[in-house]
Amino acid sequence: MISLLAPFEELTQQISSSTASSADVIPSIRALTRLLEKTAETDHGVKTSKATLLEAVQKRFCDIESERLYSIATILDPRYKDRYFSDAVKPQIRGLLSNVLATGLEQQDGEASLAASGSGPPEKVPRTGSLHAMYAELLGGDQECGSSDNSSSASLQLNFYLSEPVIAQSGQPLVYWQNNKSRFPALAQAARTYLCAPCTSVDSERLFSTAGNIIDEKRNKLSAKNAEMLIFIKKNLPLMLKK
Repeated sequence: MISLLAPFEELTQQISSSTASSADVIPSIRALTRLLEKTAETDHGVKTSKATLLEAVQKRFCDIESERLYSIATILDPRYKDRYFSDAVKPQIRGLLSNVLATGLEQQDGEASLAASGSGPPEKVPRTGSLHAMYAELLGGDQECGSSDNSSSASLQLNFYLSEPVIAQSGQPLVYWQNNKSRFPALAQAARTYLCAPCTSVDSERLFSTAGNIIDEKRNKLSAKNAEMLIFIKKNLPLMLKK
């Protein structure tokens, strides 16, 4: 029974750590499910319990691949990419990420256009029947082509990214994107958004214990500002010393 429950403890420790992100959820569940599906010599006497645990995992996480945050975070993690998704779901996840990338590129182009238009005096609005209006209409078609080019560029980045092998499990996803942002700019921008989300609230809940150790009866005169600073140092100093 101990060997049967050991993977559950290991997985709980992994996703409860301060460095775990939303990208770790789907691969962890897929790995746990596959482990429970395999037959081992240590299964003697616990086959019923193992089958019950497998059924419980499948029931609770049957729709995990359809969760937008977890799916996009997983495919943007260079340790996982789309390797942990079922074949039936892979095209859907790729399409979902392609839409996210295309939307991000359109927003960037819109911001650039606003900045450019705001840098000079406002242009006069041409008459509807004037020659200048026809130029504007023709350029409007060119802008639509630009939007299509953005979608094509995002798709190319995604295809090249997924065609490359995954990095080691011990690798650092954010370091990877820092080093490859020039190759995959749209993907790197999306990774900054989706890889920052923690997969559980465990680490944030640990702050209550930390605060309880710092703010006690002998420190009842401690100001809120100083208490906040002490908690910040307690939680972040170890991370700073690792660098």
